[in-house]
Amino acid sequence: MAYGLYSHIQSNRRRSVVLLIGLFFLVYVMTFAGALVAEVVFGGDARLDFLINAAARRTLYSLPWVTIGTIVWILIAYKFHQAMIDAITGGQDVTRQDEPRLYNLLENLSISRGITMPKLKVMESDALNAFATGLNEKQYSITVTTGLLARLDDPEVEAVLGHELTHIRNGDVRLLIIAVIIAGVISFFAEIVFRALFQGGFNWRGSRRGGDSDRGKGGAMAAILIAIALIAIAWLLSIVIRFALSRQREFLADAGSVELTKNPDAMISALRKIEGRGELEGSTSAVMEMCVDNPRSGFADLFATHPSIDRRVEALVKFAGGHDPGPIALPEPQQADADESADQSASGPFDQGGTPPSEAPRPGTSETGAPKPFLPSEPPIGLGSDPSAPHVPGPWDSKR
Repeated sequence: MAYGLYSHIQSNRRRSVVLLIGLFFLVYVMTFAGALVAEVVFGGDARLDFLINAAARRTLYSLPWVTIGTIVWILIAYKFHQAMIDAITGGQDVTRQDEPRLYNLLENLSISRGITMPKLKVMESDALNAFATGLNEKQYSITVTTGLLARLDDPEVEAVLGHELTHIRNGDVRLLIIAVIIAGVISFFAEIVFRALFQGGFNWRGSRRGGDSDRGKGGAMAAILIAIALIAIAWLLSIVIRFALSRQREFLADAGSVELTKNPDAMISALRKIEGRGELEGSTSAVMEMCVDNPRSGFADLFATHPSIDRRVEALVKFAGGHDPGPIALPEPQQADADESADQSASGPFDQGGTPPSEAPRPGTSETGAPKPFLPSEPPIGLGSDPSAPHVPGPWDSKR
């Protein structure tokens, strides 16, 4: 089974590389679409084949600059992506002194796997979720919400950390961030093209250097429609590719967590508690794609980046031998805080009457508080002793 798991991870990595190459190809498709729009808006009407050939020449000339611009975009994101994510989520670095429970769990898992321990971050949120980010060992970090820490026990938190560590180990985090970056490039290009198209007001004038045979042939509208179709297809494919990079990896991350912790039930109960409670308010879709769960329902589930919790639990039960407790009901955060305050009041140093609460009997005393005798009332039986031997005074003589 281990061979099957690791071979599947390698296969996914190869497919991810192909998908990322496809994303770069989409950038060039967007460039061609932009060149086609530019030919119409700034050059005037002409035959469709003339417009396409002119746009192709413009695209070839601009490919080096487009490639450089894309690389610069990626380098900027490489350097500052974590700062941007922290600005969106409010994640803060924590140390062993700040979160000893969480820090020790992550440290033990990292040691057991033999990998460098990622940075640890905590974000203030009632949502139950966690996510990993980073592009190399120096940047990798795991962010956990305060809601998840408050409502999951240690084995469940450990399972979630194992899930995120597996994403890091398998390279899922790096590939997903790169895909999000390039998808951002595509969105940026699409906005530029649409601005040029609609702000130009479809007012194309002027003559073509090809002469009358190239002018006024009515190919402009067809060229515009082709450009819009290419932009729409590239944008949709970038979204589909991002889904493919995330959706299949969640099963592997769940399995990797079980491999690390040897506790499938903890992973299952963690998923059941997180189910429907993972939405991070104010976070972008790109951040939600990195989380343990990205909740979607109804029609929106068609565009979900994660398999449903039911499918993931079903896989863990089938292949890891876990037990599914079914949906787990949790009290609302306000109710949980109120219950905790009530418990603390009930167990305070004094009750409402001002009398100290009853204490557990101290060692050496009875339930009434009277001292217990240090020695039993009768001496132990002397096995093998001679009854006719002279009596030696002992500590029990005073009791007789």
